Amino acid sequence: MAIEIIPFEAGEALLDWPSLMQALRAGHDLPRAKIGDTLLGRGPDRMLSRSAWIDGLGMAVKTATIFPDNGKFDLPSVNGGMCLYSDTDGTLDALVDFRLVTKWKTAGDSLLAAKLLARTDARRILIVGAGTVAHSLREAYGTHYPDADFVIWNRSADGAKSLAAAHPRTSAIDDLEAAVRRADIVSAATMTTAPLIRGEWLQPGQHIDLIGAYTPDMREADDIALQRARKFVDSRDTTIDHIGELAIPLAHGVISKADVIADFYDLSGGGFARQSDEEITLFKNGGGAHLDLMTGRYILDAWKTR
Repeated sequence: MAIEIIPFEAGEALLDWPSLMQALRAGHDLPRAKIGDTLLGRGPDRMLSRSAWIDGLGMAVKTATIFPDNGKFDLPSVNGGMCLYSDTDGTLDALVDFRLVTKWKTAGDSLLAAKLLARTDARRILIVGAGTVAHSLREAYGTHYPDADFVIWNRSADGAKSLAAAHPRTSAIDDLEAAVRRADIVSAATMTTAPLIRGEWLQPGQHIDLIGAYTPDMREADDIALQRARKFVDSRDTTIDHIGELAIPLAHGVISKADVIADFYDLSGGGFARQSDEEITLFKNGGGAHLDLMTGRYILDAWKTR
């Protein structure tokens, strides 16, 4: 059988956010994924491979190469691809563009959580950050909240203005505290290690979506924010002991593992849900390889039926 090769532009034209969310929900009805990561390095350069196997869905290995000096040669610093393998016989089904899988997995992960945890009357959405992920978030959230007004905060005001100019009903702001206090949804996608979002700023009924932190020393929200909110994650296995957002306050006794109420594997049981209009919900998007596999299968299915 021919191996499918799915590039970014041709693949993206076939996708939509509601269908992806359905695929993610269906993927979590299958047995819990087996996952593993490998990180190799040479000087400043890195290669990160994330693998997953889900019984009934198959296997995937997504590899990212990070070469910080590529900008000197007008090349992107992050490259890569994902291989999808058959669950039946282990043969290679497809090679999918790294950027395509990562974009749709990351924003779709947060969008699914917001659909379940944010108030249905959310109309003001703050995006913290203005990089590639922030652009994807504006696109994804805009499909589910078409009547919402968006505001963008970024350390570089020019970055916020550029993102805002690319979308309707979107403006750049420079006062982060005021923007957090007014927002119904706060979605953060930054590279900060020190918390930007302060718990004292949070208001009843808000939903906080944290994406940026992915290493043990990174955080986007402070201890008070973690304490005030009901906490959810996409996967306990890839977040609680691995990402600073949770690992640091856990180590200091600020929160306990029992305070993490649910992950996406609790969807069918109804545990992944808001309980009242007044509570603050907080979601940590860890983006594990199992979500890459679910997203990759959705992309391949769309490609085959195009």
